[in-house]
Amino acid sequence: MGENEEFTEYLEDSKAAYVLSNVAEVVERILTFVPTKSLLRVARVCRLWRNCARRVLRTQQQLTWVSACGPSASGVHVLCSILAEEVEKVFLLPKTVLTLVDFENFTGRPDCRQNKVKKNRHSPDMVEELNMRFPKGCDIMGITTPGIVLTPSGSCSSLPREYQEGEAGFAIMFPSIEGVNIKPFHFCKKSICPTALKEAGLVDNPELRVVLLFVYEAYKSGGVHFLSQILEPLAKSKALIAGGLVETAFSPPRHCCSEGAFGVVGLALSGPKVQGASVLLDQEISNPKAAEATIRRLKAAKIPERNTLGFMFACVGRGQNYYHNQANVEADAFHKVFPNTPLFGLFGNGEIGCDRIVKDDYTLCDTDTDSLQHEYTTVMTLIHLG
Repeated sequence: MGENEEFTEYLEDSKAAYVLSNVAEVVERILTFVPTKSLLRVARVCRLWRNCARRVLRTQQQLTWVSACGPSASGVHVLCSILAEEVEKVFLLPKTVLTLVDFENFTGRPDCRQNKVKKNRHSPDMVEELNMRFPKGCDIMGITTPGIVLTPSGSCSSLPREYQEGEAGFAIMFPSIEGVNIKPFHFCKKSICPTALKEAGLVDNPELRVVLLFVYEAYKSGGVHFLSQILEPLAKSKALIAGGLVETAFSPPRHCCSEGAFGVVGLALSGPKVQGASVLLDQEISNPKAAEATIRRLKAAKIPERNTLGFMFACVGRGQNYYHNQANVEADAFHKVFPNTPLFGLFGNGEIGCDRIVKDDYTLCDTDTDSLQHEYTTVMTLIHLG
């Protein structure tokens, strides 16, 4: 290389270095293409890059998720086996994470129908590994349930799938969003009381819009009364209530009650930007056409597509057998009506919800507690976060 070429290359490098050290607009534009974990690393380079990284983080308010299915080749659940790699690609800083995995493969409990015993993957090390994947201070809610409904990672328009059997799970990551407050809560028979409900934002909260409930071990003695203690005050609110009866809650750690005791975990979503709608597919809905017609009623809510999630809370008695050996009926119907909205959810031991629309100008009647609890149904829900 000649002296002129070397000098030209030196000048170009000097210009690039000057721009990257002094021109915030250029640096900020470049950093928008950097995944969040890498963004936090490069923010340590200098003050300019740190300030640019902070501004970029404030703009990353799009929901994202990681999902996985199929047998894992490693000793951990399939979701956990890919989480480390997938989180590196995420373009947001999670503040709250909702994780659902199938009960059998996560806990290693035997499948009574096939007399199978699988390796227990629900250990303190496993839970700690899951927690390590997300930032310190991030609220992580981990739940096991008989079956999983998920949308494959990568695109909102991917076809959602129902997994009543087999290894599957997902982690939805919620960033900090202006006008949206997501507050996790947990109650057991020792901690539930009117004061605790108020502190969780579930009562006397005029901005409460949506409550997602996951009740575990509810079949045990006292579980029915406990569930009524939760649902009675919520039924009097104008919020959308949706959820299901699950197997266990493995995160956050519970110190107030013994292992195997019943309780509830959930998310209280408040704020002016939160909207929601739900419909109930009752026992009479038993063919694809009827399922689609019922789900189409959600269109009346006119909820925007951006930053909207679908949740499906279905009974273990529905699914393929309920629809005469037709698989994925309800997830397919949802995707047909809302092709650009990802769908997540569970097959559980009971469903919580009703027909309801929650918007800025909504007007709803009070719902009695009994009409929130169901069996052999599906509660299909839309939640918009601004």
